[in-house]
Amino acid sequence: MSPPRLDWRLPRFFAHRCGGALTPENTLAGLRLAARLGVQAVEFDVTLSADGTPWLIHDLTLERTTTGRGAVCQTADSTLQGLDAGSAHHRAFAGETLPTLHNAAQLCRELDLRINLEIKPAPGQEEETGEVVAAAARRLWADAPRPLLSSFSERALAAVRDNAPEWPIGVLYHQPPIDWPERLDRLAAATLHCHAGCVDDPLLRLAHERQVPVLCYTVNDQATAVSLFQRGITAIFTDRIDCLHFLVG
Repeated sequence: MSPPRLDWRLPRFFAHRCGGALTPENTLAGLRLAARLGVQAVEFDVTLSADGTPWLIHDLTLERTTTGRGAVCQTADSTLQGLDAGSAHHRAFAGETLPTLHNAAQLCRELDLRINLEIKPAPGQEEETGEVVAAAARRLWADAPRPLLSSFSERALAAVRDNAPEWPIGVLYHQPPIDWPERLDRLAAATLHCHAGCVDDPLLRLAHERQVPVLCYTVNDQATAVSLFQRGITAIFTDRIDCLHFLVG
């Protein structure tokens, strides 16, 4: 099976967790700032609540970024919608709420942002999370450019492939295993994502031979970004969207 392709050109960089280091992560405030700075594409993380609703949050627990406590997957929508997701970043963002995937999709469409949506399943919920996110993506972007769906969980991505075979997906690793080409083939994945420090030249040569774009996280300085592009990576994820404007395009 040939990998489904994106219907938009991969940019040089994605704003990591919506707005990078400038705003509370995975919030609508981040999306708005990214758009104001001329960013073309954003990355954000999605996991399921106790009600099975996809919400934007990186961690599987609430403490680090919100005023809540406990596991996201054990917390009801009614509780999540009342949490403060801004104060932990800066008091200027007090009252910023957690967005649902529906909220984020609406705003991304208004702002004409392209998206890499990372699926973050709780343990034991890999298939369910992949299925729910695939169904939601089909509904929310039915008549718009489709997000790239990525994950560290191959089980979640397999569920996306089973439920949305037309959807482009990316496989995430810290350091790609030696059999990464076979793994991407099994999933019919379009892109390979990995830590910027784990990209070696043999991997890049093989990726180029196979015409697989390589996307690297998380790159926050210009020298590293320039070096990676000179070596042939396709795109980076960055927290410093204020410093890397020269990468637009």
